[in-house]
Amino acid sequence: MDKNDGATEDVERGEHERKGTVWTATAHIVTAVIGSGVLALAWSVAQLGWVAGPLALAGFACVTYYTSTLLANAYRAPDPVTGARNRTYMDAVRSYLSTRFSPSVHAVRSKSRLCLVNYTKRNAKILSGPREVFMCGIAQYVNLWGTMVGYTITATISMVAIRRSDCIHRNSGDGARCGNTSATVLMLAFSIVQVVLSQFPGLEHITWLSIVAAVMSFAYSFIGLALSVAEWVSHGGHPSGRIQGAIAASASKKLWNVLLALGNIAFAYTFAEVLIEIQDTLKSSPPENKTMKKAAMYGIGATTIFYISVGCAGYAAFGSDAPGNILTASGLGPFWLVDIANMCLILHLIGAYQVYAQPIFASVERWTASRWPVAKFINSAYTVSVPLMERGSVTVAPYKIVLRTVIVVVTTVVAMMIPFFNAVLGLLGAFSFWPLTVYFPISMHIAQEKITGGRRWYLLQCLSMVCLTISVAVGVGSVTDIVNSLKVATPFNTVN
Repeated sequence: MDKNDGATEDVERGEHERKGTVWTATAHIVTAVIGSGVLALAWSVAQLGWVAGPLALAGFACVTYYTSTLLANAYRAPDPVTGARNRTYMDAVRSYLSTRFSPSVHAVRSKSRLCLVNYTKRNAKILSGPREVFMCGIAQYVNLWGTMVGYTITATISMVAIRRSDCIHRNSGDGARCGNTSATVLMLAFSIVQVVLSQFPGLEHITWLSIVAAVMSFAYSFIGLALSVAEWVSHGGHPSGRIQGAIAASASKKLWNVLLALGNIAFAYTFAEVLIEIQDTLKSSPPENKTMKKAAMYGIGATTIFYISVGCAGYAAFGSDAPGNILTASGLGPFWLVDIANMCLILHLIGAYQVYAQPIFASVERWTASRWPVAKFINSAYTVSVPLMERGSVTVAPYKIVLRTVIVVVTTVVAMMIPFFNAVLGLLGAFSFWPLTVYFPISMHIAQEKITGGRRWYLLQCLSMVCLTISVAVGVGSVTDIVNSLKVATPFNTVN
């Protein structure tokens, strides 16, 4: 394929026009990676201590960046530069782990039978349901959807915090007169905004939203960092905390806290589930994998600096008493500045929600169209004139409006029913980190480079096994936290 004609060819095939650059991809990555988890890093560092905390942050950053470069090479197959595009993570897994490349035919093993499929330059149609693709799909889409639920809850918590803070200061600090702030209406307001934004066709149409969200993430990270530093300085500039981390009531409690801290850090860096979808927005010259590697370096590098700074500053300021959300720390800064930080967090989560939701919308819509290819409702579309838009009109598909609205509504209902879902999100992060961020990228790299043995193969397998062990241990800690949360949780009553 001629790289110069890539955009034109995409449009002729009915695909979206790819105009993304290293900076738009970096914005998407920062939006996806820097979430509300950054505010919990002070607590995570507090559990690990002054040595293990920063090392864990740096270690997870290195692993995530390395495997991201491997995953970026899997966007095209069989060649990372000239091969056919894989538009989703599952397509990449299908191409590399469910087939064996040859000039015209692939041999695909599915349990005890051998299925032969013809390979064309555009795609490889798999006639069986390989286990690797199924596992990838479960891990990716459960994690994407779980993140949407968690972001809904987190945004609502920030809105409740702003409303209660304003009420307290209107009543001269008398919090008793404010009562409990209902989260249901605020959560519905957040969801209405998401229903509207969900009608954009794909990530390439909401680059502006990711840019705004990325700026907001830096804003509340800076505010949290500045307030933590100010609190630290007010104590004489002597860092609080211990080398070995916070003291717990028992050895087992200390172990669970350490595992939860590792889970928070692992989940904070996870964005592999949307990497291929972000890469699919890039223009083809220079090659997408080179652009994506640069974007991953910029995005992960910037977030790592923020993570270490916010985590260490928060621990220095509050020591073992560092809260789960640094913005909820008692006596932290002027209330109006904390409110601004919470507002920035809400705006960021509005954009981040869409980064995780759009791949789900696209996947469900493709499945629906293939399941009922001749259904009139699914194939109907209308052109609506919009005077303020550059093109003057927009195409509206009724079934997409209904489908996307239903997904957002279901997500909201689940968020209302399970108000402690951040604990469940930690579990999803624990089990999605290894398969999506480590196992599949390494396995596809081995298949792509045809690595059959030697030192390099063993090193890659060791990295995978170490990350698997960490994920399983973190999962056990998360389950323990979920069990404890179930004892006090109240449905339809969002809690921090």
